[in-house]
Amino acid sequence: MRGLIAAMLAGGASVFAFAPFEVFPLTVASLAILAFLAARESRARSGFALGFAWGLGAFLAGVSWLYVALNRYGGMPMPLAALAILLFCAYLALFPAAVGALFARFGRGGVWLRALFFAGLWVGTELLRGWLFTGFPWLALGYSQTPPSPLAGYLPVLGVYGVGGLVALIAARVALTPWRNLRAAAATLVAVAALSALGYGLGRVAWTSPTGKPVDVALIQTNIEQGLKWRPELLSNWLESNARLAREHPADLVVLPETTLPLLADRLPDGYLEELAAPVAAHGGDLVFGVFLRDARGAIYNAALSLGASPSQAYAKQHLVPFGEYSPPLFGWFYEFARIPMSDQTRGAPDQSPLRLGGQRVAVNICYEDLFGRELIHSLPEATLMLNLSNLAWYGDSLAQPQHLQIARVRALETGRPMLRSTNTGMTALVQPDGRVAGVLPEFQEGVLKIAVQGHEGLTPYARWGDAAAALLALVAVLAGAVRRAGRP
Repeated sequence: MRGLIAAMLAGGASVFAFAPFEVFPLTVASLAILAFLAARESRARSGFALGFAWGLGAFLAGVSWLYVALNRYGGMPMPLAALAILLFCAYLALFPAAVGALFARFGRGGVWLRALFFAGLWVGTELLRGWLFTGFPWLALGYSQTPPSPLAGYLPVLGVYGVGGLVALIAARVALTPWRNLRAAAATLVAVAALSALGYGLGRVAWTSPTGKPVDVALIQTNIEQGLKWRPELLSNWLESNARLAREHPADLVVLPETTLPLLADRLPDGYLEELAAPVAAHGGDLVFGVFLRDARGAIYNAALSLGASPSQAYAKQHLVPFGEYSPPLFGWFYEFARIPMSDQTRGAPDQSPLRLGGQRVAVNICYEDLFGRELIHSLPEATLMLNLSNLAWYGDSLAQPQHLQIARVRALETGRPMLRSTNTGMTALVQPDGRVAGVLPEFQEGVLKIAVQGHEGLTPYARWGDAAAALLALVAVLAGAVRRAGRP
């Protein structure tokens, strides 16, 4: 029982490695505790329990803000919302539980071999978590290693899962080292220093280069409270607010957040879109904003629409959020307990081209989509800028906003492109290709971030390989451990 409590506390503490705290060494310390505890077990059942406790602590502390969406804004009764979040976190905890079970049962051999085996298992389960049932890769370990972590230099090469594997490798090596053995202790310290030094060196490499002229951008944060956004009697207020903000802040590229117009475009008042775009077009710029579009078949899309000096273009969200934007099979009963507007959406086409705006090629992604690096690189090398439109007002004043900005920093490093973010309540920002936040607005305030952004061209190694490199290295590490065990007398 003491081991389970220690594992759960260690998992909970790992959240402090992520934004807004960003004590990045805590990830290594937290995972080292799990590896140390699991290494003392020989039964899969015991390792499973330890991994499950670690995962439950991590996800309850790290993503419990989902409760706000279900209860406060989704209308789900408090007991049901709490139970739903507990069950969801328990599902997520199954992935570190699998690592604990397999490591306890099969993690044999020398220190390095066991550490590689642990790291390979960790990468494999994180990849699976990011894919199974459309995926939920939030709090993947690599997200905690944004600059100034020296491991951030590996992000353009191995991506977030590869960096998570390095964290797991270091953690397991630290946990398994017999520290009273000076030779073994020195080997561990040298290895950690070498990995950090190489990461620092890779962080100095400019994998992509500037292209075209800088673009003056106005990123608008509308700060419309989620509980009021869908009230019909207030719709005229929101329409006027969006028009006013676009009118008062002309630029080469003006961006309003996801679903900033909370209704179908074909139901907007006559002439409203022309009124919205006219001041931006008169300035010679383009306006991009979030709105729902409906096609001839009646299918509804969460979309970004551009109007202005360039021909009108649109992007429809491809990776929808289960329950929030569509109902998974057999879960129609969920909506008897939750009231979520526009929850019957259709996926956009998978091969949409970047929008040509302001002399740049802008790859749009909407909210949750920027969690999936393997999907964003499909727009490369054509895209020169990345643009995310989000509405995190669903989650209130929680860890969701800073955690999502940290995810955007990882995507900028992986792609070698600036990442522009226009959000309803935060965090509206510009992230440079090196992961540095060049500007950010305060949360839960109406505001505009006016800033110049430079497009980039070229490909990082991750943009060429995607997650294949991390998956291959993980497979080699796991097989090495398995072969070593099979070869034991």
